[in-house]
Amino acid sequence: MNIVFVEPAFPNNQRRFVTALAGVGANVIGIGESDEWSLDPEVRESMLGYYKVSNVTNVREMTDAVKFIQSKLWVDRLEATIESHTMAAAQVREATGIPGTSVHATWLCRDKPSMKEALRKVGVPTAASTAADTADAIWDFAAKIGYPLILKPRAGAGAQDTMRVDNDTELAHAITLFGAHGATSIAVEEFVEGHEGFYDTICRDNQVVHDWTTHYYPNVLEAMRTRWISPQFITTNRMADSSFYGEVAELGQRVIEAFDIGTSATHMEWFYGPKGLRFSEIGARPPGVGAWDLYSAANEVDVYREWAHVQAHGTAERPMGRPYSAGIVALRPDRDGVISGYSGIDDIFGRYGEWIIDTHFPHVGHMTQGVEAGYMANAYVRMRHPDYDTLRAMLDDVGRTIHVYAG
Repeated sequence: MNIVFVEPAFPNNQRRFVTALAGVGANVIGIGESDEWSLDPEVRESMLGYYKVSNVTNVREMTDAVKFIQSKLWVDRLEATIESHTMAAAQVREATGIPGTSVHATWLCRDKPSMKEALRKVGVPTAASTAADTADAIWDFAAKIGYPLILKPRAGAGAQDTMRVDNDTELAHAITLFGAHGATSIAVEEFVEGHEGFYDTICRDNQVVHDWTTHYYPNVLEAMRTRWISPQFITTNRMADSSFYGEVAELGQRVIEAFDIGTSATHMEWFYGPKGLRFSEIGARPPGVGAWDLYSAANEVDVYREWAHVQAHGTAERPMGRPYSAGIVALRPDRDGVISGYSGIDDIFGRYGEWIIDTHFPHVGHMTQGVEAGYMANAYVRMRHPDYDTLRAMLDDVGRTIHVYAG
Protein backbone atom coordinates (compact mmCIF):
# COMPACT_ATOMS: atom_id res chain seq x y z
CA MET A 1 0.00 0.00 0.00
CA ASN A 2 1.24 3.51 -0.91
CA ILE A 3 0.47 6.14 1.74
CA VAL A 4 1.23 9.85 1.53
CA PHE A 5 1.99 11.25 4.98
CA VAL A 6 1.80 14.98 5.68
CA GLU A 7 4.71 16.64 7.49
CA PRO A 8 7.00 13.85 8.72
CA ALA A 9 9.44 16.22 10.45
CA PHE A 10 7.53 18.38 12.95
CA PRO A 11 6.56 18.03 15.71
CA ASN A 12 9.10 15.46 16.83
CA ASN A 13 6.72 12.52 17.33
CA GLN A 14 5.64 12.69 13.66
CA ARG A 15 8.51 10.33 12.92
CA ARG A 16 6.68 7.66 14.95
CA PHE A 17 3.87 7.57 12.40
CA VAL A 18 6.27 7.35 9.46
CA THR A 19 8.37 4.55 10.91
CA ALA A 20 5.25 2.68 12.04
CA LEU A 21 3.78 2.77 8.53
CA ALA A 22 7.04 1.52 7.05
CA GLY A 23 7.21 -1.13 9.77
CA VAL A 24 3.88 -2.68 8.72
CA GLY A 25 4.93 -2.80 5.07
CA ALA A 26 3.51 0.43 3.66
CA ASN A 27 5.37 2.53 1.12
CA VAL A 28 5.47 6.01 2.67
CA ILE A 29 5.78 9.19 0.61
CA GLY A 30 6.27 12.27 2.75
CA ILE A 31 5.15 15.82 2.01
CA GLY A 32 6.62 18.46 4.29
CA GLU A 33 8.11 21.89 4.69
CA SER A 34 11.68 20.84 5.56
CA ASP A 35 14.51 20.10 3.19
CA GLU A 36 14.88 16.36 2.73
CA TRP A 37 18.55 16.43 3.79
CA SER A 38 17.55 17.90 7.16
CA LEU A 39 15.19 15.06 8.06
CA ASP A 40 16.15 12.50 10.66
CA PRO A 41 18.02 9.65 8.92
CA GLU A 42 15.57 7.06 10.28
CA VAL A 43 12.67 9.04 8.79
CA ARG A 44 14.40 9.37 5.41
CA GLU A 45 15.13 5.66 5.33
CA SER A 46 11.50 4.85 6.18
CA MET A 47 10.15 6.76 3.16
CA LEU A 48 9.99 5.75 -0.47
CA GLY A 49 10.08 9.40 -1.46
CA TYR A 50 9.68 12.97 -0.22
CA TYR A 51 8.19 16.14 -1.72
CA LYS A 52 8.90 19.58 -0.25
CA VAL A 53 6.26 22.33 -0.19
CA SER A 54 6.39 25.78 1.37
CA ASN A 55 3.24 25.23 3.44
CA VAL A 56 1.39 21.97 4.11
CA THR A 57 -1.88 23.88 4.65
CA ASN A 58 -1.71 25.44 1.17
CA VAL A 59 -4.30 23.37 -0.70
CA ARG A 60 -3.07 24.31 -4.17
CA GLU A 61 0.54 23.40 -3.38
CA MET A 62 -0.52 20.19 -1.67
CA THR A 63 -2.79 19.20 -4.54
CA ASP A 64 0.00 19.76 -7.05
CA ALA A 65 2.35 17.66 -4.91
CA VAL A 66 -0.09 14.78 -4.63
CA LYS A 67 -0.91 14.87 -8.34
CA PHE A 68 2.82 14.68 -9.09
CA ILE A 69 3.12 11.66 -6.78
CA GLN A 70 0.08 10.07 -8.45
CA SER A 71 1.78 10.49 -11.82
CA LYS A 72 4.51 8.18 -10.54
CA LEU A 73 2.51 5.59 -8.56
CA TRP A 74 -0.93 4.73 -7.22
CA VAL A 75 -1.78 6.47 -3.94
CA ASP A 76 -4.02 4.49 -1.60
CA ARG A 77 -4.25 6.93 1.31
CA LEU A 78 -3.23 10.43 2.35
CA GLU A 79 -2.93 10.96 6.11
CA ALA A 80 -2.42 13.97 8.37
CA THR A 81 -2.20 13.68 12.15
CA ILE A 82 -1.94 17.37 13.17
CA GLU A 83 -5.18 19.29 13.77
CA SER A 84 -4.18 22.28 11.65
CA HIS A 85 -3.28 19.99 8.71
CA THR A 86 -6.47 17.95 8.60
CA MET A 87 -8.67 20.30 6.55
CA ALA A 88 -6.09 20.80 3.80
CA ALA A 89 -5.53 17.04 3.71
CA ALA A 90 -9.27 16.39 3.35
CA GLN A 91 -9.57 18.94 0.54
CA VAL A 92 -6.62 17.40 -1.29
CA ARG A 93 -8.09 13.91 -0.90
CA GLU A 94 -11.33 15.02 -2.49
CA ALA A 95 -9.52 16.89 -5.27
CA THR A 96 -7.38 13.86 -6.14
CA GLY A 97 -9.85 11.01 -5.57
CA ILE A 98 -8.09 9.48 -2.57
CA PRO A 99 -10.40 7.86 0.03
CA GLY A 100 -10.44 9.12 3.60
CA THR A 101 -12.22 11.41 6.02
CA SER A 102 -14.27 13.91 4.01
CA VAL A 103 -14.10 17.69 3.94
CA HIS A 104 -17.55 17.85 5.53
CA ALA A 105 -16.59 15.53 8.39
CA THR A 106 -13.33 17.42 8.93
CA TRP A 107 -15.17 20.74 8.97
CA LEU A 108 -17.59 19.43 11.59
CA CYS A 109 -14.62 18.31 13.70
CA ARG A 110 -13.05 21.77 13.55
CA ASP A 111 -15.99 24.19 13.66
CA LYS A 112 -17.26 23.90 17.23
CA PRO A 113 -20.77 25.41 16.86
CA SER A 114 -21.51 23.37 13.72
CA MET A 115 -20.16 20.28 15.47
CA LYS A 116 -22.52 20.68 18.41
CA GLU A 117 -25.51 21.48 16.23
CA ALA A 118 -24.90 18.32 14.20
CA LEU A 119 -24.68 16.28 17.39
CA ARG A 120 -27.88 17.70 18.84
CA LYS A 121 -29.69 16.71 15.65
CA VAL A 122 -28.80 13.05 16.23
CA GLY A 123 -29.54 13.12 19.94
CA VAL A 124 -26.00 13.26 21.32
CA PRO A 125 -26.09 15.27 24.59
CA THR A 126 -23.90 18.35 24.47
CA ALA A 127 -23.74 21.95 25.67
CA ALA A 128 -25.87 24.73 24.21
CA SER A 129 -23.72 26.76 21.83
CA THR A 130 -23.68 29.31 19.05
CA ALA A 131 -21.34 30.74 16.42
CA ALA A 132 -21.09 34.46 17.10
CA ASP A 133 -19.93 36.90 14.44
CA THR A 134 -20.78 40.04 16.42
CA ALA A 135 -20.62 41.22 20.02
CA ASP A 136 -24.41 41.62 19.99
CA ALA A 137 -24.81 37.92 19.16
CA ILE A 138 -22.64 37.01 22.15
CA TRP A 139 -24.63 39.24 24.49
CA ASP A 140 -27.90 37.79 23.19
CA PHE A 141 -26.67 34.25 23.84
CA ALA A 142 -25.54 35.19 27.35
CA ALA A 143 -28.95 36.69 28.11
CA LYS A 144 -30.67 33.51 26.92
CA ILE A 145 -28.40 30.84 28.46
CA GLY A 146 -26.88 32.63 31.46
CA TYR A 147 -23.44 32.27 33.05
CA PRO A 148 -20.92 30.68 33.19
CA LEU A 149 -20.05 30.64 29.49
CA ILE A 150 -17.06 29.35 27.53
CA LEU A 151 -15.60 31.33 24.61
CA LYS A 152 -13.11 29.78 22.18
CA PRO A 153 -11.94 30.10 18.56
CA ARG A 154 -14.30 28.29 16.19
CA ALA A 155 -11.52 26.10 14.78
CA GLY A 156 -9.27 25.91 17.82
CA ALA A 157 -7.51 22.88 19.24
CA GLY A 158 -6.80 22.53 22.95
CA ALA A 159 -7.57 24.97 25.74
CA GLN A 160 -4.94 27.66 25.28
CA ASP A 161 -7.30 30.20 23.67
CA THR A 162 -10.38 29.17 25.66
CA MET A 163 -11.90 31.54 28.22
CA ARG A 164 -14.52 31.06 30.92
CA VAL A 165 -16.64 34.08 31.85
CA ASP A 166 -18.93 34.31 34.89
CA ASN A 167 -20.52 37.74 34.58
CA ASP A 168 -21.08 40.73 32.31
CA THR A 169 -17.77 42.37 33.24
CA GLU A 170 -15.74 39.27 32.34
CA LEU A 171 -17.69 38.80 29.12
CA ALA A 172 -17.01 42.38 28.03
CA HIS A 173 -13.29 41.85 28.74
CA ALA A 174 -13.25 38.57 26.77
CA ILE A 175 -14.97 40.16 23.77
CA THR A 176 -12.35 42.93 23.80
CA LEU A 177 -9.50 40.41 23.92
CA PHE A 178 -10.84 38.31 21.05
CA GLY A 179 -11.35 41.48 19.02
CA ALA A 180 -7.80 42.63 19.73
CA HIS A 181 -6.52 39.30 18.39
CA GLY A 182 -8.45 39.72 15.15
CA ALA A 183 -11.13 37.09 15.78
CA THR A 184 -14.10 37.56 13.45
CA SER A 185 -16.16 34.59 14.64
CA ILE A 186 -15.99 32.68 17.89
CA ALA A 187 -17.74 29.75 19.51
CA VAL A 188 -19.78 30.54 22.62
CA GLU A 189 -20.94 27.64 24.79
CA GLU A 190 -22.85 26.90 27.93
CA PHE A 191 -20.43 25.90 30.69
CA VAL A 192 -20.99 22.24 31.59
CA GLU A 193 -20.28 21.41 35.22
CA GLY A 194 -18.57 18.12 35.95
CA HIS A 195 -15.46 15.97 35.75
CA GLU A 196 -13.60 16.12 32.42
CA GLY A 197 -11.93 13.38 30.43
CA PHE A 198 -11.32 12.17 26.91
CA TYR A 199 -12.10 9.13 24.81
CA ASP A 200 -9.69 8.21 22.02
CA THR A 201 -10.08 5.66 19.26
CA ILE A 202 -8.58 4.19 16.17
CA CYS A 203 -11.48 3.32 13.89
CA ARG A 204 -11.98 1.69 10.50
CA ASP A 205 -15.05 2.31 8.34
CA ASN A 206 -16.77 4.02 11.30
CA GLN A 207 -16.18 1.07 13.63
CA VAL A 208 -13.93 1.35 16.68
CA VAL A 209 -10.91 -0.97 16.48
CA HIS A 210 -9.05 0.28 19.58
CA ASP A 211 -10.16 2.67 22.32
CA TRP A 212 -8.97 4.29 25.55
CA THR A 213 -10.66 6.40 28.22
CA THR A 214 -8.62 8.99 30.10
CA HIS A 215 -9.32 11.34 33.04
CA TYR A 216 -8.10 14.88 33.73
CA TYR A 217 -7.21 16.01 37.27
CA PRO A 218 -8.23 18.82 37.53
CA ASN A 219 -10.27 19.93 34.50
CA VAL A 220 -8.24 21.52 31.71
CA LEU A 221 -9.24 25.16 32.14
CA GLU A 222 -8.22 25.13 35.79
CA ALA A 223 -5.05 23.14 35.07
CA MET A 224 -3.86 25.51 32.35
CA ARG A 225 -4.38 28.66 34.43
CA THR A 226 -3.13 27.80 37.93
CA ARG A 227 0.62 27.66 38.45
CA TRP A 228 0.74 25.82 41.77
CA ILE A 229 -1.30 22.87 40.44
CA SER A 230 0.65 19.87 39.12
CA PRO A 231 -2.04 18.62 36.73
CA GLN A 232 -2.42 15.03 35.59
CA PHE A 233 -4.20 12.91 33.10
CA ILE A 234 -4.51 9.17 33.60
CA THR A 235 -5.72 6.52 31.18
CA THR A 236 -7.67 3.79 32.94
CA ASN A 237 -7.38 0.02 32.64
CA ARG A 238 -10.88 -0.43 34.09
CA MET A 239 -12.88 0.08 30.92
CA ALA A 240 -14.38 -3.43 31.07
CA ASP A 241 -15.40 -3.06 34.72
CA SER A 242 -17.76 -0.08 34.69
CA SER A 243 -21.07 0.76 33.01
CA PHE A 244 -19.90 4.37 32.86
CA TYR A 245 -17.05 3.48 30.51
CA GLY A 246 -19.53 1.52 28.42
CA GLU A 247 -21.65 4.66 28.16
CA VAL A 248 -18.61 6.69 27.09
CA ALA A 249 -17.76 4.12 24.40
CA GLU A 250 -21.36 3.99 23.15
CA LEU A 251 -21.45 7.78 22.90
CA GLY A 252 -18.13 7.81 21.05
CA GLN A 253 -19.35 5.22 18.54
CA ARG A 254 -22.49 7.29 17.90
CA VAL A 255 -20.39 10.40 17.25
CA ILE A 256 -18.07 8.56 14.84
CA GLU A 257 -21.05 7.24 12.88
CA ALA A 258 -22.93 10.56 12.92
CA PHE A 259 -19.91 12.37 11.47
CA ASP A 260 -18.96 9.53 9.09
CA ILE A 261 -15.32 9.69 10.24
CA GLY A 262 -14.42 6.53 8.31
CA THR A 263 -10.88 5.24 8.94
CA SER A 264 -9.00 7.52 11.30
CA ALA A 265 -7.74 8.17 14.78
CA THR A 266 -10.15 10.27 16.88
CA HIS A 267 -9.89 12.36 20.03
CA MET A 268 -13.12 13.13 21.92
CA GLU A 269 -13.56 15.26 25.04
CA TRP A 270 -16.41 14.64 27.54
CA PHE A 271 -17.80 15.89 30.85
CA TYR A 272 -19.69 13.98 33.51
CA GLY A 273 -21.67 15.87 36.15
CA PRO A 274 -25.16 16.63 37.49
CA LYS A 275 -26.64 16.49 33.99
CA GLY A 276 -24.98 13.13 33.24
CA LEU A 277 -22.52 12.45 30.41
CA ARG A 278 -22.08 15.33 27.97
CA PHE A 279 -20.04 15.28 24.79
CA SER A 280 -17.71 18.25 24.36
CA GLU A 281 -15.87 17.93 21.02
CA ILE A 282 -14.12 15.60 18.58
CA GLY A 283 -10.99 15.79 16.46
CA ALA A 284 -10.37 13.45 13.53
CA ARG A 285 -6.76 12.94 14.57
CA PRO A 286 -4.67 11.39 17.34
CA PRO A 287 -4.54 13.12 20.73
CA GLY A 288 -1.65 15.39 21.57
CA VAL A 289 0.62 15.67 24.65
CA GLY A 290 2.03 12.16 24.34
CA ALA A 291 -1.22 10.33 25.12
CA TRP A 292 -0.39 7.49 22.72
CA ASP A 293 2.91 6.97 24.57
CA LEU A 294 0.88 6.37 27.75
CA TYR A 295 -1.49 4.01 25.91
CA SER A 296 1.50 2.09 24.57
CA ALA A 297 3.02 1.75 28.05
CA ALA A 298 -0.32 0.82 29.64
CA ASN A 299 -0.91 -1.97 27.12
CA GLU A 300 2.66 -2.98 26.25
CA VAL A 301 1.64 -2.44 22.63
CA ASP A 302 3.01 0.10 20.12
CA VAL A 303 -0.12 2.19 19.47
CA TYR A 304 1.55 4.02 16.55
CA ARG A 305 2.09 0.64 14.90
CA GLU A 306 -1.54 -0.30 15.60
CA TRP A 307 -2.68 2.88 13.85
CA ALA A 308 -0.40 2.08 10.92
CA HIS A 309 -1.69 -1.50 10.73
CA VAL A 310 -5.28 -0.29 10.56
CA GLN A 311 -4.34 2.24 7.86
CA ALA A 312 -2.41 -0.26 5.75
CA HIS A 313 -4.26 -3.52 6.39
CA GLY A 314 -7.63 -2.57 7.87
CA THR A 315 -7.22 -4.65 11.03
CA ALA A 316 -5.64 -4.55 14.46
CA GLU A 317 -2.36 -6.38 14.88
CA ARG A 318 -2.55 -6.84 18.67
CA PRO A 319 -5.33 -6.40 21.25
CA MET A 320 -5.25 -3.92 24.13
CA GLY A 321 -4.79 -6.16 27.17
CA ARG A 322 -4.87 -3.20 29.62
CA PRO A 323 -2.49 -4.59 32.29
CA TYR A 324 -1.73 -1.07 33.53
CA SER A 325 -3.19 2.37 34.00
CA ALA A 326 -0.75 5.09 32.94
CA GLY A 327 -0.52 8.81 33.54
CA ILE A 328 1.49 12.01 33.40
CA VAL A 329 1.96 14.71 36.02
CA ALA A 330 3.13 18.12 34.83
CA LEU A 331 5.63 19.93 37.07
CA ARG A 332 5.54 23.72 36.83
CA PRO A 333 8.38 26.10 37.72
CA ASP A 334 7.62 28.41 40.64
CA ARG A 335 7.90 31.41 38.32
CA ASP A 336 8.67 32.25 34.70
CA GLY A 337 12.30 32.78 33.71
CA VAL A 338 15.06 30.18 33.48
CA ILE A 339 15.33 26.86 35.31
CA SER A 340 17.60 27.23 38.35
CA GLY A 341 17.24 23.81 39.97
CA TYR A 342 15.12 20.92 41.25
CA SER A 343 14.42 19.13 44.49
CA GLY A 344 12.73 15.84 45.33
CA ILE A 345 13.68 13.90 42.19
CA ASP A 346 15.84 11.34 44.01
CA ASP A 347 13.10 10.82 46.61
CA ILE A 348 10.57 9.96 43.91
CA PHE A 349 12.90 7.57 42.11
CA GLY A 350 13.61 5.89 45.42
CA ARG A 351 9.93 5.37 46.14
CA TYR A 352 8.57 4.57 42.67
CA GLY A 353 11.45 3.88 40.30
CA GLU A 354 10.01 0.61 38.98
CA TRP A 355 6.76 2.34 37.96
CA ILE A 356 8.30 5.33 36.17
CA ILE A 357 7.94 5.20 32.38
CA ASP A 358 10.09 8.27 31.67
CA THR A 359 10.80 11.80 32.85
CA HIS A 360 11.66 15.18 31.42
CA PHE A 361 13.63 17.75 33.42
CA PRO A 362 14.89 20.67 31.31
CA HIS A 363 18.51 21.55 32.12
CA VAL A 364 19.43 24.37 34.46
CA GLY A 365 19.47 27.59 32.44
CA HIS A 366 16.67 26.45 30.11
CA MET A 367 13.92 29.02 29.50
CA THR A 368 10.60 28.15 31.13
CA GLN A 369 7.25 28.17 29.35
CA GLY A 370 4.00 29.57 30.70
CA VAL A 371 1.63 27.18 32.48
CA GLU A 372 -0.89 27.67 29.67
CA ALA A 373 1.54 25.94 27.26
CA GLY A 374 0.42 22.52 28.46
CA TYR A 375 1.33 19.33 30.25
CA MET A 376 4.68 18.76 28.52
CA ALA A 377 5.82 22.40 28.36
CA ASN A 378 8.26 22.18 31.27
CA ALA A 379 9.10 19.19 33.48
CA TYR A 380 6.99 16.05 33.75
CA VAL A 381 6.97 12.47 35.01
CA ARG A 382 5.08 9.60 33.35
CA MET A 383 4.20 6.46 35.32
CA ARG A 384 2.16 3.27 35.15
CA HIS A 385 0.73 0.82 37.70
CA PRO A 386 -1.70 -2.12 37.61
CA ASP A 387 -4.06 -0.32 40.04
CA TYR A 388 -5.60 2.98 38.92
CA ASP A 389 -6.10 4.40 42.42
CA THR A 390 -2.54 3.54 43.43
CA LEU A 391 -1.22 5.25 40.30
CA ARG A 392 -3.22 8.37 41.00
CA ALA A 393 -1.84 8.52 44.56
CA MET A 394 1.71 8.11 43.23
CA LEU A 395 1.24 10.94 40.73
CA ASP A 396 -0.16 13.13 43.51
CA ASP A 397 2.96 12.38 45.55
CA VAL A 398 5.21 13.30 42.64
CA GLY A 399 3.40 16.63 42.30
CA ARG A 400 3.85 17.38 46.01
CA THR A 401 7.46 16.19 46.24
CA ILE A 402 9.28 17.45 43.15
CA HIS A 403 9.79 21.20 42.94
CA VAL A 404 10.99 23.13 39.90
CA TYR A 405 12.77 26.40 40.66
CA ALA A 406 13.25 29.29 38.26
CA GLY A 407 14.87 32.67 38.42
